[in-house]
Amino acid sequence: MSEKRDYYEVLGVGKNANESEIKKAYRKLALKYHPDKNPDDAAAEAKFKEAAEAYEVLSNPEKKQRYDRFGHAGVGGAAGGGYGGMNMDDIFSQFGDIFGGAFGGGGRQSSRQRTARGTNLRVKLKLTLEEISEGVKKKIKVNKLVNAEVVTFKDCGTCKGTGRVTRMTQTFLGAMQTASTCPTCEGTGKIIDKRPAGADANGLRREEDVIEIDIPAGVEDGMQLSVSGKGNAGPFNGIPGDLLVVIEEIPHESLRRDGQNLHYEAFISFIDATLGGSIEVPTLTGKAKIKIEPGTQSGKMLRLKGKGLPSVQFYGTGDLFVHINVWTPKSVTKEEEKLLEKLRNSESFIPNPDGKEKGFFQRVKDMFSN
Repeated sequence: MSEKRDYYEVLGVGKNANESEIKKAYRKLALKYHPDKNPDDAAAEAKFKEAAEAYEVLSNPEKKQRYDRFGHAGVGGAAGGGYGGMNMDDIFSQFGDIFGGAFGGGGRQSSRQRTARGTNLRVKLKLTLEEISEGVKKKIKVNKLVNAEVVTFKDCGTCKGTGRVTRMTQTFLGAMQTASTCPTCEGTGKIIDKRPAGADANGLRREEDVIEIDIPAGVEDGMQLSVSGKGNAGPFNGIPGDLLVVIEEIPHESLRRDGQNLHYEAFISFIDATLGGSIEVPTLTGKAKIKIEPGTQSGKMLRLKGKGLPSVQFYGTGDLFVHINVWTPKSVTKEEEKLLEKLRNSESFIPNPDGKEKGFFQRVKDMFSN
């Protein structure tokens, strides 16, 4: 994922670019690196695919929003293959209209039948904080549509395999010709000739599949990763859809997450708060021992730098904040009560703040300013 270039950088636009500017920038690059203009040029083909992947994300408001928040991981850069798994058929079938009249009339497939695309699959994946901290490989079992074997197709009789039908309409200006998607084959140019038992009208059947994906470290609850080409198969041997993996975070037994930071509520005795001592606190990799200074006040926050969660965008690692709470006994024995009564009026036990003690809001402010 670290080798991928920023999509805005690929298209040469700013993050505030509107839909028209994004489309214009993509068209310029697509025409420059188009395979028909650069035959047998692997570098140009790679740039052509790279630009198409960037446009596929930034031209989609939902995907653009996820990319702006999570980067490549939010749109499949962490789970999919290079260039989002797109091939030339994907690009021309999806974005052929971008090329306009260039290269013989709008891309390689504008004058032919369209390639049908399969639907996306969406699954939820539960992860522990420990898995999120390190990143993990997961195998997901899905029930999806696949192309049935020994299915044969033939050209659609309505459109003669072109995917489009032409109609002549008489108007006051004379005869007018209009072209539209074929209603029989829905633009694919094909219909089923023979199909085995269990296959539907599109030549598809359901099958269980196990898919292994890489989950990057630092993902968040609700984040959606996209595995390109692992969704339902496209009708008539078309382009498969994507597998959308929605992250569901399993709450930790002791730690609470806040972005990249973690929080832990530690309870210490009145004796430890007064005389000092040490306690163990849980971390995502085991335990850490921290020192309690004599005279520690309830509400004090201790910071364990780098013990939080990594950023999915490699912006560093968060911290673990330990919130100290002094435990007040709910009941005491008669003997303990007598000992405490002797200390009730001792000067050391009478509250005497010197102004250095910080209140709750100041502690929160300090936490976010560090």
